[in-house]
This record gives sequence, structure tokens and C-alpha cells, in this order.
Amino acid sequence: MTKRYLFYVEQNYSFEILRPLQEEILKRGDTVKWFAKGKEINIGNLTSDEKLITNIEGVVSYSPHACFVPGNVIPSFISGIKVQVFHGLEWKKKGHFVIRDCFDLYCTHGKATTGKFLELAEKHGNFDVLETGWPKLDNLFTTPKKQYFENNNSCILYAPTFSPTLTSAPALFEEIKKSVKDKTRNWIVKFHPKMDKTWIARYQTLTCENFKVLSQSNLNEVLQSADLMVSDTSSAIGEFSLLHKPIISLNNSAPGDYLINISDPGDLQSALEKALAPSKELTQSIMTYADNLHPFSDGNSSSRILNAVENIMLNGKTANKKLPLNLFRNLKQRKALNYWRW
Repeated sequence: MTKRYLFYVEQNYSFEILRPLQEEILKRGDTVKWFAKGKEINIGNLTSDEKLITNIEGVVSYSPHACFVPGNVIPSFISGIKVQVFHGLEWKKKGHFVIRDCFDLYCTHGKATTGKFLELAEKHGNFDVLETGWPKLDNLFTTPKKQYFENNNSCILYAPTFSPTLTSAPALFEEIKKSVKDKTRNWIVKFHPKMDKTWIARYQTLTCENFKVLSQSNLNEVLQSADLMVSDTSSAIGEFSLLHKPIISLNNSAPGDYLINISDPGDLQSALEKALAPSKELTQSIMTYADNLHPFSDGNSSSRILNAVENIMLNGKTANKKLPLNLFRNLKQRKALNYWRW
């Protein structure tokens, strides 16, 4: 039987997360379609051969066997197994372990999160948990570097989070401006799609032969191309750590020994020197953290996710309870989608 799958997406980062999963679905001879909800996602990012359902009525008629969601919620009136694949690796952020009664299966990334979700699964009794790895990373380890500059100087990636309470963009602007004057270092900046446009514009004023603000670049390509990262509590920190490269963070919410964490922006320059010549102890700490966060580097996370979904199709969930009716949240979803058929 050909299986029908749905990607339920609300943010532009969803394309990069789900495309490796799409590739595996098509390889198996099954069908996948996208549904884009809300104004924050640009359907112009879809390629000509990707299939889009343009309205919620079409989604319901499509009657998917399973739905994959990198966001937080999906309406229960859409058919199929609801699968949470997550929008990032950063489990320290508020809300990562919040159970919203929307999902039949949580596909976790590594030991750092699997244990907690297994505890929650036992408590709630209505969803399964399987450690599969993250589909977005299937291509990380095979993505080639890109030459962003004409020289071969060290390349620093600045990738702050967008959250006003966590972002380092205002605090680090002047220090990064100073560092750009050192022409022996190159800087590339990759902002989160939801970053405050005021700060994007300010950083763009620094553009010169050794400083670039990137817009549409593939994040895997950016991560491969940089020698070290400067950030705060961005989910990109986890992805970068998997490449075993040093990371400087400003006021990370839960710093560990895998980070060069600073609390004073004025310490950035000395931290850069330390990161450009990392100690054996730091490198080992990064490797240990990466293995705990996402131990898979085989490029087969999408395959594991689909195998888990197919197993539920054949044998049902291990969990013995149904998902709750979740009336209030589903009424909000119906209102947002203007769908009132029952």
C-alpha cells in the first residue's frame, strides 16, 4: 500500500529539517505533501517538484496516514499518526519538554532528551518515544564546505538566537565590530529567520571583505565552512558541536564544559584566541557532549523515523491510552484555520 504522508509546517526552517525525510519517503515509493500554516512561512521556498496542499479542506481530504511536525501543535481533526520531529536540538529552552497532547510519537535525538521524554511517556501513557536522530542532520556530515572569502583565514560563524531575552546580538555588536578590524579573521553571520530586523540591519552595516551576513544559505553548508562559532543559547550550537568544533557562548542558559562561556562581552577577544587553539580537554568535552546530544552520524535518521511510523501502522502504539480530546487547543486550531466541519 502506498502511504500518504503530510508535512505540517509553520516556519521557514521546516524545509531544511524535513527534506531529508521527504527524500526517504519518495525512495520508498510513498507520497508526501506539504501544508503551510500561517504568515511566517514562505511557500516560495518550495521547489517545483514538491507538492503543496493550499487549504485545510485539501489536507483533510488527503487523509494522511501520518503527519510530521517540527512545530509544537497539529489539529486532531487531521487524520493519521502525529509525529513530533522537533525544530532544533536545543533542549535547554523553555517549552522543549512541554506535552501538548498532540503527538502519538516523539522522535528524540539522543540521550540528552530521550530519558526525560520516556519519563513523560510513562506519566501520560498516550504517546510513544523512540530515539531516531534528527532528519535535518542526515546531510550534515556529507555537505561540503563553501568558500565564502577569497582568502583561507580562520572563519568565525556568529549565529545568535532570536529570543529577546536570550539573544547576544545587542551585547556583542561593538565587540564583533572591533574584531572585524582584524583582517586575519573572516566572519559570517547567520541569523534566525525570526531575528529582530533592526539588529539584522545593524550587523549588515559591518559588511566588508572579511564580514558577511548570509540570508538564504543552507545552514549545513555554513556549519561545515566555519572553524568556530560564537552564539548564546541558539539551537545551532548543538548542530555545530556535532562537527567537534569549538563554540563561544555569551550567557548560555545552561553552560557546560563543552562551551567557552563568557558573561562579559569584553571577554570575547580572549575567548576567540582560546577557541582558535582549542585544548585537548575542550575538544574531548565537545565530543562527549555531541555523543550525548545526537549520537547518529550515519545519515539514516529519516529511515529510522519512517520505520518507527510504519511499525505503529502495523502494530499500533506501545502506549495504551488514546490522546485526550484537547478541546480548547483544537478549537483554537479550528479558529486559526477557519475549519468548522465535524
